[in-house]
Amino acid sequence: MAETPSAELKTTPLSGRHQTLGGRIVPFAGYGLPVQYPSGIMAEHNWTRQHAGLFDVSHMGPCFLQINQKSGDVEADHKAIAALVEPLICGDITNLKPGQIRYTLLLNETGGALDDLMIARPAAPEQAGSLYIVVNAGTKDADFSRIAAAAQGRATLNRADNGALLALQGPDAVQIMGTIVPAATDLGFMNYGSFAWNGTTLTIARSGYTGEDGFEILVAAEFAEAFWDKLLSDERVKPIGLGARDSLRLEAGLPLYGHDLDETVSPTEAGMGFAVSKRRREAGDFPGANRISKEHGGDLSRIRIGLFVEGAPAREGADILDGEDNIVGTITSGGFSPTLGRAIALGFVPPTLATPGTILGVAVRGRTQRAEVADTPFVPHRYFRKPKP
Repeated sequence: MAETPSAELKTTPLSGRHQTLGGRIVPFAGYGLPVQYPSGIMAEHNWTRQHAGLFDVSHMGPCFLQINQKSGDVEADHKAIAALVEPLICGDITNLKPGQIRYTLLLNETGGALDDLMIARPAAPEQAGSLYIVVNAGTKDADFSRIAAAAQGRATLNRADNGALLALQGPDAVQIMGTIVPAATDLGFMNYGSFAWNGTTLTIARSGYTGEDGFEILVAAEFAEAFWDKLLSDERVKPIGLGARDSLRLEAGLPLYGHDLDETVSPTEAGMGFAVSKRRREAGDFPGANRISKEHGGDLSRIRIGLFVEGAPAREGADILDGEDNIVGTITSGGFSPTLGRAIALGFVPPTLATPGTILGVAVRGRTQRAEVADTPFVPHRYFRKPKP
């Protein structure tokens, strides 16, 4: 991606804090964001796995979609707002429980991913008829326009990307949150709520992009520095940059939009068939349903895999080779895993080559390195899931 000139970069409400902490600022999705702090990417990665990392992800696209005319019936109002977004995505929003978040994909008419996103139903009855939506930074303007157009005057989209979005991730995250917003620790994975803190309201989701337990917190810009400082006042928390965020999500086997997902890649090809909700698949009422239905039945030409790579990391764009050095696929994300101490990668190959244990090769700097198809996630997820009653 071409770098945006620094004079044109957007800032977040925490940009001053990053400079004070010695963050190395780089262009990302039109923003100036810290790729790392003085301790370095490896140390930041390991700290997050062992304790708690604090990320500024304010470049992302949070918003609230609210129907214009409420009926006063909680379920009817939720179904009304769900009906406006479901034609754009493959997820079941109608049957979300109060406070529940659903990961889904915004699809084009051929079933390709325009974006992956989170959509959540508020827990409070008085907020019925609204949805909390978080989209990716690089696609947020197009996403917001598409969602607003689908609302057709029946609902209003209110952007919330002028505030700060923070991610607190790691095994100590829940204990730390318990000292600041104790009620938020009652949330289970993929649930969210609104919580009071020092004169403001925080929107807190128990979710993240690292494979660790943790929270994503939306806070108004004028309270952002105070909340950031409060979190960092705990010795178990350190600031983490984009570099470690990427290595953490790669170890967790999570796709990065624009790399492992794009407008040509379907949920099935991406190995994310779970994001196509059963009700929607059976109804076939989402964009690209015909293609995705065939793929679900086994009519696939490629599928996303994980790879253990021997030697140097294979980066995005590297060719994947079969045993006879024929090009059979492409690396879409690759790097070094600090947790495993070896190179790992994600890429696409024909389904016949996707079985874990299959030996392939990758072309790195003009030579072939051995690679083995691996199960993902490379490092097990540690999300907190409440026991079912």
